[in-house]
Amino acid sequence: MIGLKQILLVLFGVVSFGLFAQEKNDIIQQRIEFISEQIASEGLDLTDVIEHLNVLYDDPLNLNLANFEELQETGLFTDIQISDLLLHRKLFGKFISIYEIQSLPYWDLNTIRLVLPFVRVDDKLDKLHIGVKEAFQQGKFEAYFRYQTIIEDRNGYADVPDSIQENSNSYYHGNDDRYYARLRFSYRTNLSVGITAEKDPGEQFFKGNQKNGFDFYSAHAFYKGGKYFKSLALGDYQVQVGQGLNLWSGYAFGKTADVTNVKKSAIPLKSYTSVDETRFLRGVAFELGYKDFSLTTFGSYKGVDASIISDSLEEEQGVVSSINLTGFHRTNTEVSRKNALNEAIVGSNLRYRKHNFHVGIAGIYQGYDRSYIKDTLAYNQFDFRGINTVGISADYSWVVKNFNFFGEVATSSHSWGVANIHGVLFSMDSRASMSLVYRDYEKDYQTFYNAGFAEGGRTQNERGLYAGLKLSLTSKIKVNTYIDVFKFPWMRYQVDGPSNGHEFMIQPSYKPRRGLVFYARFREQRRQKNSYESDGSITGIEDVIQRNYRLNLTFKASENITLKSRVEYVTINRPSNNGEDGFIITQDLLFKSKSTPFDFSLRYALFDTESYNTRIYTYENNALYVFSVPSYYYRGSRAYALIRYTFARKFDLWVKYGVSIFANRKTLGSGSEQITGNTKSDLTVQLRMKI
Repeated sequence: MIGLKQILLVLFGVVSFGLFAQEKNDIIQQRIEFISEQIASEGLDLTDVIEHLNVLYDDPLNLNLANFEELQETGLFTDIQISDLLLHRKLFGKFISIYEIQSLPYWDLNTIRLVLPFVRVDDKLDKLHIGVKEAFQQGKFEAYFRYQTIIEDRNGYADVPDSIQENSNSYYHGNDDRYYARLRFSYRTNLSVGITAEKDPGEQFFKGNQKNGFDFYSAHAFYKGGKYFKSLALGDYQVQVGQGLNLWSGYAFGKTADVTNVKKSAIPLKSYTSVDETRFLRGVAFELGYKDFSLTTFGSYKGVDASIISDSLEEEQGVVSSINLTGFHRTNTEVSRKNALNEAIVGSNLRYRKHNFHVGIAGIYQGYDRSYIKDTLAYNQFDFRGINTVGISADYSWVVKNFNFFGEVATSSHSWGVANIHGVLFSMDSRASMSLVYRDYEKDYQTFYNAGFAEGGRTQNERGLYAGLKLSLTSKIKVNTYIDVFKFPWMRYQVDGPSNGHEFMIQPSYKPRRGLVFYARFREQRRQKNSYESDGSITGIEDVIQRNYRLNLTFKASENITLKSRVEYVTINRPSNNGEDGFIITQDLLFKSKSTPFDFSLRYALFDTESYNTRIYTYENNALYVFSVPSYYYRGSRAYALIRYTFARKFDLWVKYGVSIFANRKTLGSGSEQITGNTKSDLTVQLRMKI
């Protein structure tokens, strides 16, 4: 899924030595909260991140035995820190104590504190080869069952006659509940077998078009651990290559408050356990290894949602006019698109690693069983059209003392457009790190499963230079800052000409004592968009400047109670429109006691924004594997309560109820999602069973 290293590097930005006194769920929850705070998106799915943290917590990595790749795949360290650790082991032998890593030049105290729950130091030799019987005896089984709903009635769920529903796309076939079920058996990182199922709101369940129950099923079997046959994936899986230019299934994140996360560290092959219905591969994949070489080979074949247009010359076959990535199958049109297109992906990734040097090459074929011919508009005329394409790429990473050079070059047979990314991370000492990244993605470069570092949503039609700086001024004061200058050489959606922009962020943090953390953030984004003023023939381009100001305070009031307070203010200015602004104030109270089976989170928020343009995203606590980063806009208040109850030592029950009340609205949403009234309430119930 995601660039795991990028995600985890961000996650490890807010925890202290007190981790040893915390429980596993608390530690992981803090990391999920931190990464979610960095991403302005309501559609996050960080399942892979949680699972990886769970494995590391239950089976910490032995720093005396781990090699470069094993250390890199954890996502806990930069390549410079890994090189530093391995050099120390080579010169001075094994570590006697975990705290001995404080002597490493490029390991700051904060990093050491943050990795303590996930690493160990001893002379115990991990068992490399384990029988199936032993794996099943020592493995663990988990089951999750989840129910979510919106309490208020919405237009699309109205009970209308079948004759109306059959001829309308305004009404959904199913009820407004979301169901989720997940069964998984795993042993460390070596073995994983599981199935995940989900029904989205509006989709049918065991009737109509969904007689098999859930709308989406995902199953996998994954093995890792052989010397030559390193891993095998059956069913649904993920592949990550280089810096994400050619292929990166799953999510990957770019600019965040941690400026050292700009480099992706690909995990070549891993199982897929999320419910994103598009960004995964389905079939067979394996990884072979011999000395310093590794080869990952994979094949995938799955259905993709698409709109088919009949052609007089191809009456039966038809052509694809658009591909749908939402995963929704609620209305007549959405149901007709389901798996209308078959997608085949075959590829190989050959890698060579020698000490601190890595280089890889990859070739990937992607094809469809129908021609993909989307409408040609001025801004998208260089996009892929046809039936297949081949992506070719080469990537590298080289650590030289305190410098880590990395990059990737890729092209595709669609039009042989070229994409480049090159960067360097370097540490002056344990207190100061810097990153520089240059990218140049030509307007006619295109592969479908890419996730290169970018300002736009696609690895295409972009050129930019990013510089980030991370400073530890004292043990209590830290500063993260970056600037990114970019331009788009060709037109984009709603931008009728070449455009440019910049983004600047600075975030100082102050931690005067344990249990008290304060940080401030300022971010300015300048992008160019079409002007609202037009004579009907020519639309000018204007600067749109957005500024966000945030103050955040976290205070551990007692052993059991933590308070979190935040104020955020946003402004948007552009010549063709009046200035807009908005703010939000949130207050959270978190209670966690070792003496009771209950813990809970409470929030109350006030918000006032002039429009959807000035919406503000804020993370909300939720049940495990539920990710909630809603956008707050218009004027109103929101409150929620989340309770977790642990019982019989093997069961956890989460219940969350939230309600938003809007002061200046008579209806909420639009179309099929419209609610009559000014209140929107949500409910989540989840049960976990562990064996």
